[in-house]
Amino acid sequence: MQPKYKRVLLKLSGESLAGNETHGIDFETVLRICRPIKECVDMGVQIAIVVGGGNFWRGRSSGQMDRTRADHMGMLATTINALGVADALEQLGLTVRVQTAISMQQIAEPYIRNRAVRHLEKGRVVVFGCGTGNPFFSTDTAASLRAAEIDADIILKATMVDGVYDSDPKKNPNAVKYDTLSFMDVLNQNLQVMDSTAATMCKDNNIPILVFSIDQPENIKKAICGEPIGTIVKEEEQ
Repeated sequence: MQPKYKRVLLKLSGESLAGNETHGIDFETVLRICRPIKECVDMGVQIAIVVGGGNFWRGRSSGQMDRTRADHMGMLATTINALGVADALEQLGLTVRVQTAISMQQIAEPYIRNRAVRHLEKGRVVVFGCGTGNPFFSTDTAASLRAAEIDADIILKATMVDGVYDSDPKKNPNAVKYDTLSFMDVLNQNLQVMDSTAATMCKDNNIPILVFSIDQPENIKKAICGEPIGTIVKEEEQ
Protein backbone atom coordinates (compact mmCIF):
# COMPACT_ATOMS: atom_id res chain seq x y z
CA MET A 1 0.00 0.00 0.00
CA GLN A 2 1.25 3.44 -0.95
CA PRO A 3 -0.03 6.66 0.62
CA LYS A 4 -2.20 8.89 -1.56
CA TYR A 5 -1.74 11.94 0.67
CA LYS A 6 1.42 13.55 2.00
CA ARG A 7 -0.03 15.65 4.83
CA VAL A 8 -3.35 14.88 6.52
CA LEU A 9 -5.42 16.25 9.38
CA LEU A 10 -7.01 13.42 11.34
CA LYS A 11 -10.06 14.37 13.41
CA LEU A 12 -10.71 11.95 16.28
CA SER A 13 -13.89 12.20 18.31
CA GLY A 14 -13.62 11.96 22.06
CA GLU A 15 -16.12 9.09 22.03
CA SER A 16 -13.80 6.99 19.89
CA LEU A 17 -11.18 7.08 22.66
CA ALA A 18 -13.59 5.67 25.25
CA GLY A 19 -13.88 2.26 23.58
CA ASN A 20 -16.77 0.28 25.01
CA GLU A 21 -17.00 2.61 27.98
CA THR A 22 -19.37 5.54 27.98
CA HIS A 23 -16.94 7.94 29.60
CA GLY A 24 -13.23 8.64 29.88
CA ILE A 25 -10.31 7.05 28.03
CA ASP A 26 -9.77 3.35 27.38
CA PHE A 27 -6.03 3.28 26.76
CA GLU A 28 -6.05 -0.06 24.93
CA THR A 29 -8.52 1.45 22.46
CA VAL A 30 -6.27 4.50 22.05
CA LEU A 31 -3.31 2.21 21.30
CA ARG A 32 -5.39 0.34 18.70
CA ILE A 33 -6.23 3.63 17.01
CA CYS A 34 -2.61 4.80 17.12
CA ARG A 35 -1.00 1.70 15.58
CA PRO A 36 -2.13 2.43 12.00
CA ILE A 37 -1.10 6.07 12.53
CA LYS A 38 2.39 4.79 13.32
CA GLU A 39 2.36 2.68 10.14
CA CYS A 40 1.41 5.70 8.05
CA VAL A 41 4.08 7.93 9.61
CA ASP A 42 6.61 5.18 8.89
CA MET A 43 5.51 5.41 5.22
CA GLY A 44 6.40 9.11 5.23
CA VAL A 45 2.95 10.61 5.77
CA GLN A 46 2.80 13.80 7.84
CA ILE A 47 -0.06 13.54 10.33
CA ALA A 48 -1.66 16.19 12.52
CA ILE A 49 -4.51 15.27 14.84
CA VAL A 50 -7.40 17.27 16.29
CA VAL A 51 -9.20 15.58 19.17
CA GLY A 52 -12.70 16.19 20.50
CA GLY A 53 -13.69 16.05 24.14
CA GLY A 54 -17.13 14.44 24.16
CA ASN A 55 -15.99 11.49 26.25
CA PHE A 56 -15.56 13.92 29.15
CA TRP A 57 -17.70 16.98 28.49
CA ARG A 58 -19.93 18.61 25.90
CA GLY A 59 -20.44 22.35 26.23
CA ARG A 60 -23.67 22.36 24.24
CA SER A 61 -25.33 19.94 26.68
CA SER A 62 -24.34 21.83 29.83
CA GLY A 63 -27.87 22.96 30.69
CA GLN A 64 -28.09 26.32 32.42
CA MET A 65 -24.32 26.84 32.60
CA ASP A 66 -22.81 29.89 30.92
CA ARG A 67 -21.94 28.77 27.38
CA THR A 68 -18.52 30.40 27.32
CA ARG A 69 -17.46 28.71 30.55
CA ALA A 70 -18.94 25.39 29.44
CA ASP A 71 -16.96 25.58 26.21
CA HIS A 72 -13.78 26.36 28.13
CA MET A 73 -14.38 23.17 30.11
CA GLY A 74 -14.74 21.31 26.83
CA MET A 75 -11.42 22.68 25.65
CA LEU A 76 -9.76 21.31 28.77
CA ALA A 77 -11.37 17.95 28.05
CA THR A 78 -9.75 17.90 24.60
CA THR A 79 -6.38 18.52 26.23
CA ILE A 80 -6.79 15.40 28.38
CA ASN A 81 -7.47 13.43 25.21
CA ALA A 82 -4.57 15.04 23.35
CA LEU A 83 -2.16 13.99 26.10
CA GLY A 84 -3.56 10.45 26.07
CA VAL A 85 -3.15 10.14 22.30
CA ALA A 86 0.36 11.58 22.52
CA ASP A 87 1.34 9.06 25.18
CA ALA A 88 0.08 6.14 23.09
CA LEU A 89 1.91 7.35 19.99
CA GLU A 90 5.12 7.80 21.99
CA GLN A 91 4.81 4.28 23.40
CA LEU A 92 4.66 3.08 19.79
CA GLY A 93 7.93 4.85 19.03
CA LEU A 94 6.84 8.12 17.44
CA THR A 95 7.96 11.62 18.33
CA VAL A 96 4.95 13.73 19.25
CA ARG A 97 4.21 17.33 20.10
CA VAL A 98 1.01 18.51 21.75
CA GLN A 99 0.02 22.07 20.91
CA THR A 100 -2.88 23.81 22.61
CA ALA A 101 -4.81 26.89 21.52
CA ILE A 102 -4.98 27.99 25.17
CA SER A 103 -1.60 28.44 26.82
CA MET A 104 -0.67 25.77 29.37
CA GLN A 105 3.08 25.80 29.04
CA GLN A 106 3.81 23.21 31.73
CA ILE A 107 2.20 20.41 29.70
CA ALA A 108 2.05 21.49 26.05
CA GLU A 109 3.43 23.89 23.47
CA PRO A 110 1.32 26.88 22.51
CA TYR A 111 -0.17 26.57 19.04
CA ILE A 112 2.20 28.27 16.60
CA ARG A 113 1.49 27.51 12.97
CA ASN A 114 5.07 27.63 11.67
CA ARG A 115 6.30 25.47 14.53
CA ALA A 116 3.56 22.92 13.87
CA VAL A 117 4.51 22.74 10.18
CA ARG A 118 8.18 22.34 11.08
CA HIS A 119 7.35 19.45 13.41
CA LEU A 120 5.42 17.74 10.61
CA GLU A 121 8.29 18.23 8.17
CA LYS A 122 10.59 16.52 10.67
CA GLY A 123 8.30 13.50 10.87
CA ARG A 124 6.72 14.33 14.21
CA VAL A 125 3.02 13.91 14.88
CA VAL A 126 1.33 17.07 16.12
CA VAL A 127 -1.76 16.75 18.31
CA PHE A 128 -3.87 19.88 18.61
CA GLY A 129 -5.87 20.47 21.79
CA CYS A 130 -8.31 23.14 22.98
CA GLY A 131 -10.13 23.41 19.67
CA THR A 132 -9.77 26.91 18.21
CA GLY A 133 -9.25 28.38 21.69
CA ASN A 134 -12.56 30.21 21.38
CA PRO A 135 -16.03 29.39 22.71
CA PHE A 136 -18.94 28.79 20.30
CA PHE A 137 -16.72 26.87 17.87
CA SER A 138 -16.69 23.08 17.60
CA THR A 139 -13.64 20.85 17.30
CA ASP A 140 -14.82 20.14 13.73
CA THR A 141 -14.31 23.83 13.02
CA ALA A 142 -10.92 23.57 14.73
CA ALA A 143 -10.06 20.67 12.41
CA SER A 144 -11.00 22.67 9.31
CA LEU A 145 -9.07 25.71 10.56
CA ARG A 146 -5.92 23.77 11.39
CA ALA A 147 -6.12 21.84 8.11
CA ALA A 148 -6.21 25.14 6.21
CA GLU A 149 -3.38 26.60 8.26
CA ILE A 150 -1.01 23.66 7.81
CA ASP A 151 -1.96 23.11 4.15
CA ALA A 152 -3.28 19.60 4.72
CA ASP A 153 -4.27 17.62 1.64
CA ILE A 154 -7.42 16.26 3.29
CA ILE A 155 -9.32 16.00 6.56
CA LEU A 156 -9.88 12.43 7.69
CA LYS A 157 -12.87 12.45 10.01
CA ALA A 158 -12.93 9.21 12.00
CA THR A 159 -16.44 8.72 13.38
CA MET A 160 -18.67 6.11 14.94
CA VAL A 161 -20.45 5.45 11.59
CA ASP A 162 -19.02 4.26 8.27
CA GLY A 163 -19.86 7.33 6.22
CA VAL A 164 -22.56 9.91 5.55
CA TYR A 165 -26.18 8.81 5.18
CA ASP A 166 -29.33 10.61 4.05
CA SER A 167 -30.79 9.92 7.51
CA ASP A 168 -29.65 8.41 10.80
CA PRO A 169 -28.78 4.75 10.03
CA LYS A 170 -29.30 3.85 13.70
CA LYS A 171 -32.91 5.01 13.50
CA ASN A 172 -33.70 4.26 9.85
CA PRO A 173 -32.70 0.79 8.56
CA ASN A 174 -33.34 2.04 5.01
CA ALA A 175 -30.93 4.95 5.25
CA VAL A 176 -28.83 5.37 2.11
CA LYS A 177 -25.07 5.87 2.35
CA TYR A 178 -23.38 8.35 0.05
CA ASP A 179 -20.02 7.59 -1.58
CA THR A 180 -19.40 11.17 -2.73
CA LEU A 181 -20.96 14.50 -1.80
CA SER A 182 -20.31 18.13 -2.62
CA PHE A 183 -20.07 20.77 0.08
CA MET A 184 -23.25 22.34 -1.25
CA ASP A 185 -25.03 19.00 -0.82
CA VAL A 186 -23.93 18.93 2.81
CA LEU A 187 -25.00 22.52 3.47
CA ASN A 188 -28.27 22.46 1.52
CA GLN A 189 -29.43 19.10 2.89
CA ASN A 190 -28.16 19.85 6.40
CA LEU A 191 -26.34 16.51 6.47
CA GLN A 192 -24.62 15.79 9.76
CA VAL A 193 -21.07 15.58 8.44
CA MET A 194 -19.80 18.48 10.51
CA ASP A 195 -21.27 21.79 11.54
CA SER A 196 -21.96 24.40 8.87
CA THR A 197 -19.09 26.66 9.95
CA ALA A 198 -16.59 23.83 9.48
CA ALA A 199 -18.12 22.71 6.18
CA THR A 200 -18.07 26.25 4.82
CA MET A 201 -14.43 26.70 5.79
CA CYS A 202 -13.49 23.48 4.00
CA LYS A 203 -15.49 24.56 0.95
CA ASP A 204 -13.87 27.99 0.85
CA ASN A 205 -10.38 26.47 1.14
CA ASN A 206 -11.07 23.48 -1.12
CA ILE A 207 -10.13 20.91 1.53
CA PRO A 208 -11.85 17.54 0.98
CA ILE A 209 -13.24 15.60 3.94
CA LEU A 210 -13.29 11.81 4.14
CA VAL A 211 -15.75 10.47 6.71
CA PHE A 212 -15.22 6.87 7.80
CA SER A 213 -15.64 4.51 10.73
CA ILE A 214 -12.99 4.27 13.42
CA ASP A 215 -14.53 1.03 14.65
CA GLN A 216 -11.79 -0.65 12.62
CA PRO A 217 -8.73 1.54 13.21
CA GLU A 218 -6.95 0.09 10.17
CA ASN A 219 -9.39 2.25 8.18
CA ILE A 220 -7.03 5.14 8.92
CA LYS A 221 -4.35 3.50 6.80
CA LYS A 222 -6.86 2.54 4.11
CA ALA A 223 -8.08 6.14 3.96
CA ILE A 224 -4.56 7.55 3.66
CA CYS A 225 -3.76 5.04 0.91
CA GLY A 226 -6.84 6.06 -1.05
CA GLU A 227 -8.91 2.90 -0.70
CA PRO A 228 -12.65 3.40 -1.35
CA ILE A 229 -14.06 3.62 2.16
CA GLY A 230 -16.52 5.96 3.81
CA THR A 231 -17.87 9.10 2.15
CA ILE A 232 -15.76 11.82 0.58
CA VAL A 233 -17.00 15.41 0.56
CA LYS A 234 -15.28 17.66 -1.96
CA GLU A 235 -15.81 20.68 -4.14
CA GLU A 236 -17.88 20.08 -7.24
CA GLU A 237 -15.73 19.67 -10.33
CA GLN A 238 -16.24 22.40 -12.88
